[in-house]
Order: sequence, then C-alpha cells, then structure tokens
Amino acid sequence: VQLQAFGGGLVQAGGSLRLSCAASGLTFSDYCMGWFRQAPGKEREFVAVISWRGASTYYAESVKGRFTISRDNAKNTVYLQTNSLKPEDRAVYYCAARRASPSNSPNMYDFWGQGTQVTVSS
Repeated sequence: VQLQAFGGGLVQAGGSLRLSCAASGLTFSDYCMGWFRQAPGKEREFVAVISWRGASTYYAESVKGRFTISRDNAKNTVYLQTNSLKPEDRAVYYCAARRASPSNSPNMYDFWGQGTQVTVSS
C-alpha cells in the first residue's frame, strides 16, 4: 500500500492550497480517508475525514468552514481544499487510510502517507 501526498507549499495568510493524496495497492473505496497534521514540537492532530463513498465528512473545529475534504474513487485520490489559511495552519499534512468507520484518532488508521509541508506566512 502506498499513499502519496502532495500539493503543499508556501502561501500567504488568507491564501489557499489544494492537497492531494493518491493511493495505490488497496481497494480505495473500502477505506475511509483522513487528513492529519503535525506542527513542529506538537503531536499529530486530526484535520478531516471522509467516509468510503464521500457521503459523510467530519472536521476539526479549528478548520471547519475553511477546509473541505473530498474524494474521487475513480482516481483513488482524496483531496483537502484549504482556504483562508492562517499561520497556525503551518504543519506537515498527512493522509491516512482506515478500513472501518471514520475516526479522528490517528491510532485507528491502517496506512499513512509521507506528508506534505504547508507553510503560511503572516
């Protein structure tokens, strides 16, 4: 199984980035897909999760209304649209796959990608 996240970069506060995570080696539609992030010196935290066919989505309070998670099962890809970025959104963003119901706990995920860096300048 391989999850490859990309799309990060440097953006000014208020800007947007679209993160993508391409999956291979698994039946993508059997997995809930989550996004997590980890800032320097902090623990990995939940950002968003989407159910197997995209019917259900859940967000951390800190990103609700600014970030949108979506998926394309035909392309084995999950996306995270990040808008109105703030300096505190700076982190390495990871995608993860879980073959069970959506969860906000990183310990409950089966597979992880390598992460993509998001940096927001003030």
